[in-house]
Amino acid sequence: MSQRTAVVIGVGAEQGLGAALCRRFAAEGYHVLVAGRTAAKLEQTAQTIGAAGGSAEAWVTDTTREEDVIRLFDRAMAPGEGREPADLVVFNAGNNQRIDFRELTAGQFEEFWRVGCFGGFLVGREAARRLVPLGRGTVIFTGASGSLRGKPGYAQFAAAKAGLRMISQSMAREYGPLGIHVAHVVIDGGIDGERLRKLVPQAIEARGEDGLLGIDAIADTYWQIHRQPRSAWTQETDLRPFKESF
Repeated sequence: MSQRTAVVIGVGAEQGLGAALCRRFAAEGYHVLVAGRTAAKLEQTAQTIGAAGGSAEAWVTDTTREEDVIRLFDRAMAPGEGREPADLVVFNAGNNQRIDFRELTAGQFEEFWRVGCFGGFLVGREAARRLVPLGRGTVIFTGASGSLRGKPGYAQFAAAKAGLRMISQSMAREYGPLGIHVAHVVIDGGIDGERLRKLVPQAIEARGEDGLLGIDAIADTYWQIHRQPRSAWTQETDLRPFKESF
């Protein structure tokens, strides 16, 4: 049997959501294109998957550069002998930082939008172009609390994430009837990964057991979305730790 192919865009540290998604899909027998900006991190995730008996390749991609995204999808749709074109695409790129609105520069606002929203447009457009002729496939966008509401100091982040959510909704309505499952996952809470552990290690202890979102648990949900029968597709779901208020 030929091997299926998945693409995960926005992979960073091994103990992060992007890498967890790659490992999850590889464990299900997929060949995974591990895409992100930092070659060393991508190679580490690909090597970890290979050591566990899976199949993956690192693919350096700046999701804000149209030519990079097109090149990635060219590879995804022609992944090599014995492999099928990609039928699972995840856009997981994003950045987050608290900035006083009065101090927010035009350059900073645009950079948040380019990474969090414009990059999602490029990935979504290329996914639609490649998957619609095949009549199948799943495209999942990673959202956040900011997709739904803007908090003080996070206008730049919320604007980008809200825009990404609208891209997801528009794509779902346009391409769902053509066989493409488009979903948006709201990550409502802190993720227990390398980034948070480095920036605010005290948060881990303060939240206690299962007080943060587990990366492998999130990855399980993404896989479940991909495996849903088309008679009952999810367009949007939200995930949070049981201790998180909402």
